[in-house]
Amino acid sequence: MSNNEEPKLKKIVVAADGLSLGISMVVAVLLGVGLGLLMKSMFEMPWLLWVGVFWGVAAAILNVYKAYEKQKKSLDELANDPRYRHRTYDDSDEDDKY
Repeated sequence: MSNNEEPKLKKIVVAADGLSLGISMVVAVLLGVGLGLLMKSMFEMPWLLWVGVFWGVAAAILNVYKAYEKQKKSLDELANDPRYRHRTYDDSDEDDKY
């Protein structure tokens, strides 16, 4: 496979990566609620349910933050690529004038 050729499944992988964020958020909250219900029934303290809910929501927020950092890193790499760098008026070749 040459370097210029894109992988055939690239679009599917990118779509699955975006979908996985939504799924991971739902799973994190559900696991937190499940853990909270388990602790509530084991220790017979009703407020432990809310501790589990809090843990689930915090885990979902952490997943969003990690996805944001991953995207930011990817976009920063593109910003440093000369092919995508925006050329301003000051970046014009000064050597061409003389």
